[in-house]
Amino acid sequence: MSDTSRQPARIDDGAIPMIALRRGDILESLHHGHAVVARDTGEIIEHWGRAGALIYPRSSCKMLQALPLLESGAGDALTPAQLALACASHQGAAIHVSQVARWLEGLGLGEPDLRCGCQAPQDLSERDRLIRDHAQPCQLHNNCSGKHAGFLMLNQHLRGDAEYTLPDHPVQRAVRASFEEVTGMTSPGFGIDGCSAPNFATGLDAFARALAQFAGASGNGDARARAMVRLREAMMGHPDLVAGETRACTELMRAMGGKVAVKMGAEAVFAAILPEQRLGIALKIVDGGVRAADAAMTALLIRHGALDADHPVVARYLGPLRNWNGLTVGETRRADGFA
Repeated sequence: MSDTSRQPARIDDGAIPMIALRRGDILESLHHGHAVVARDTGEIIEHWGRAGALIYPRSSCKMLQALPLLESGAGDALTPAQLALACASHQGAAIHVSQVARWLEGLGLGEPDLRCGCQAPQDLSERDRLIRDHAQPCQLHNNCSGKHAGFLMLNQHLRGDAEYTLPDHPVQRAVRASFEEVTGMTSPGFGIDGCSAPNFATGLDAFARALAQFAGASGNGDARARAMVRLREAMMGHPDLVAGETRACTELMRAMGGKVAVKMGAEAVFAAILPEQRLGIALKIVDGGVRAADAAMTALLIRHGALDADHPVVARYLGPLRNWNGLTVGETRRADGFA
């Protein structure tokens, strides 16, 4: 592994206009960002903005965080649905909460063993159920509860103590080691994510190369390659578990017919694994605007032949902007010079 740590820089240094929103005849919003497309050979085939921009990948790297679970053998018996939840930022819907609860039960554990914190569900049906039952959300509703169930399973294998989110815990040391190996970059540090686990900084180009490794991995390869295949296949096979209804990750994966895995992270980081093209795509919108990240990733998936430009889902993220009365009032489009 080479040490390609970067000099600190502002995240907007070198960013280019990516997504423009026009209302009437006026440019109303303009989102800048960085994007990198890498081949499984390690080659960067194109980029916009600063390829080496230093980022926290946030939840877009959950498939990397799940590698030690499989490489260690701890997760050998996990189902594709459980692996999808390990990579998920879910809505806290009943389908998510119930499956994570059963996973923990199978480990002889329960909701109090999680360290991700309580979060109100984004799923409206589950939110309404809690209100009707005068109940409070719990840690199972946290969008990262599946990832944390995976951490707990790995923790049992490693015989660590209960505080598995601490940066010097055996679980997080294993995560960091795998993360640095597949990115090919010594992380210059970490921030604490919303779920209390450390999130290791890396270069956007290093992250894209890691995603390309997932894309090019073979089920006949070594333990890491087999783990990558299992994780990407689980995500592609269970888009409903990776995010949830109305979310871009779920809608885009459905539109691509289970051939591509995509994963959003907080603050508008977006990752994609394209096995047929053997490509990895990573992007970051510098203002943290999720709508711009959704639109930019949609554009890049079209550009690289993974998403049909005429598919109805495209209009949700790129195209006419309609108000609540159904009137076309503007347009979300790619900025000049991007994708």
